[in-house]
Amino acid sequence: MKQTFSFYGLPGLNAALKRFQFSWKAVIFMALAGAVTLFVTLAHRPAYAAYDVQIRPAGPSQGDTVAIITTESAAASAPTVRINDTTYPTFAIGEGRYRTFLPTSPLHASGEYIIKVEGPKGLRNPMVWLSDRNFRTQYINLGPGQSDLGTDHEFDRVDAFKQIQSPEKFWSGPFRRPSQGRVSSEYGVRRYYNGVFANDYYHRGVDYAAPVGTPVVAPAAGRIALVGRVSQGFELHGNTIGLDHGQGVKSIFIHLNSINVNEGDFVQAGQVIGTIGNTGASTGPHLHWGLYVNDVAVDPAPWRNGTIE
Repeated sequence: MKQTFSFYGLPGLNAALKRFQFSWKAVIFMALAGAVTLFVTLAHRPAYAAYDVQIRPAGPSQGDTVAIITTESAAASAPTVRINDTTYPTFAIGEGRYRTFLPTSPLHASGEYIIKVEGPKGLRNPMVWLSDRNFRTQYINLGPGQSDLGTDHEFDRVDAFKQIQSPEKFWSGPFRRPSQGRVSSEYGVRRYYNGVFANDYYHRGVDYAAPVGTPVVAPAAGRIALVGRVSQGFELHGNTIGLDHGQGVKSIFIHLNSINVNEGDFVQAGQVIGTIGNTGASTGPHLHWGLYVNDVAVDPAPWRNGTIE
């Protein structure tokens, strides 16, 4: 007699099994077949169930801002984006579209960066390769006392400004040049100070040389989030303006002569916000413009050429 398989607590199913005299082997086979079918179905769900992910630029190099754009028309909330085990802020840029910025610098190691995009619609796991980039080297000799400039008040205020993450996107289109002065020092320059290489240093912006009093304009719209003056202890940066463009993007302008704005003011692209000076740790009249994304100073060039929307 064939052995039958009993399902305790399910008398109706027991009766059916007895009626048709299913063997225990047949029942196990049917259960396994159902499990395999379910696995295959889940493994071959349509592609539209997960986020569509775009990476721009596809082949970044050190100093670039990498935009990770996720799209899902039915998404109820922004996905979580982790890059090499670090979570980055994600902001809405349209209906069903979200963007995460991965800022890079000369201090970021070249190589593979693993991206994990996770949300209600599933998981995507693309990667991007960051290439090396050559940066010019300078040799600087500092005089007595020049290496100790800066106050705690100054550093605390600048650090707090860099960490701002406003959810709104204030800028629109390519960023403008903040000064028509000559570029005297480009982004990313590495330096030796008194013969010693500064491992954690790179020039965190672009310098524009021009006479004292030359206008400085906002490269893009935003809210003035920082105003600091030499009289308030800004002995390293000199007279300073911090402009929040929204969604983790900020501009800082240092060594200014005059400041034409107040904290809380909203300014438009091209609006005069101050004038070039020679304040703080400066060897001559110039503007230092630094562009920060998620607290990292990135190369402003891609933001000016329209690469980033």
